[in-house]
Formats: sequence, C-alpha cells, structure tokens
Amino acid sequence: MKTKLTLEMEKTLYETCLEAGNVVVEEVTMPDDQGIVDTLSYQRLPDGKTDWRCYELKVTKSDFHSKAKLSFIGNYNYFVLPLALYHELAAEIPAEIGVLSYQAYDEAQLATATEPVLAPGYLTVEKKPRYQELALDETALMDHFLYSLAREVRKAKRVETGISQYGTERLYKELKKRHQHYDIYNPADNFYARFIDETRSSAVTALQEEVDALNFEIAKLQQQLTKGAPK
Repeated sequence: MKTKLTLEMEKTLYETCLEAGNVVVEEVTMPDDQGIVDTLSYQRLPDGKTDWRCYELKVTKSDFHSKAKLSFIGNYNYFVLPLALYHELAAEIPAEIGVLSYQAYDEAQLATATEPVLAPGYLTVEKKPRYQELALDETALMDHFLYSLAREVRKAKRVETGISQYGTERLYKELKKRHQHYDIYNPADNFYARFIDETRSSAVTALQEEVDALNFEIAKLQQQLTKGAPK
C-alpha cells in the first residue's frame, strides 16, 4: 500500500512531466526481469530524437536501501526523494543518476497562487543525471510504455462509469483502505471520516425512527387496553 507521501510525490511528478511536454505513465513493467519503472516519461525532441526518462520514488532510507531492482533503463534516470531524505542520502547517489527533491506547498504558497494548483507540492533539481544509451531495445520499451498507457485508459473509463459497476464487498474493501491515509491535521478533508460520520448519523436517525414508531404503537395499544378495561 502506497503512503500518503508517496501518492503526493507521484502526483507532483506526473504534473511536472506533463508541464514539460512529456507523455508520462506510472508503473511500467519491463521485460527480461528488468523490474518495474515507478514513472516513465517519453518525449520526441524537435530534432526527431527521443528522450526517455525513468524515475524511482523513495520516501525512506529503508526504501532506498531495499533490494528491489532499480529500473534505470532510460536516457536520463532520477531518484525522486523528499528534501530531508535527499540531504541524508546525497553521498550515496550514483554519479550518473539525477535527483529531484520534493517539498509540499505550505499555506502561504497556496494563498498567493495566481493559477489553480494541480499538485500538492513541487520538485527541485538537486542533481542532474548523465545521458546514457537505452538499456533496452526502444521498440520493446515503447511497447511496454503503450501497454501501461492502455491500462490507465481502461482505469479512466471505469471511473467514468462510476461506482455502480462494483459490488458492495469490493466497495467496502476499498473504503477500508482509506483510513491508512487519514490526515489527523485536516479531519474535514478525510472522505473516510466523513463517510463514517454520515453512516453513524444515518444509523442513529434510522434507530430513532424505529423507537418513535414503537412508542407510537405502544401508546395506541395502551389506549386500546384502557378503553377495553372493565370499569
């Protein structure tokens, strides 16, 4: 399960790549045991050449030092790290790998924004990568890139149809996942909390209606018994 910070970094990286004119997709599986690229971007340059960039997102030291395969197969390859983590790991970054640091926008920055803010934070180039030849045949790379784009299109089309296509059990499981991203500092922004509160409120209202109906029936019964009692 991705953390809230990972999701924020993904969103920011995605918007940054789009702004730079790239086509971008997340979680691209490579062939021949070359792993999964967290985020892969593609751009055709004015001179007709192609530019492939791979991004690996890491949010903790243990994540950075994990044995998971790093799929740095692009022309330019980057780690995307929270700024504080970059400062801790700067000496461990290979010379050929670039680094983008992530920082979330604060309230003051959001308040002074003159255009809609599409990402939760921003990226800074801390270290530029060195150019390298693709570590994979470009035709195969493009195939896997397109497969991943098609996957995202399918997801988007499912979203357009709404939640009616999902069974109750599936919706319940998905909702349970949301509590892992609970923001204790902004409880009003948590859909999970709002859903639980509204569900409880609805349950209380329904129970109160049941109690009122029972009290009404009891009152009617008592009235009937009183009328039928011998004097």
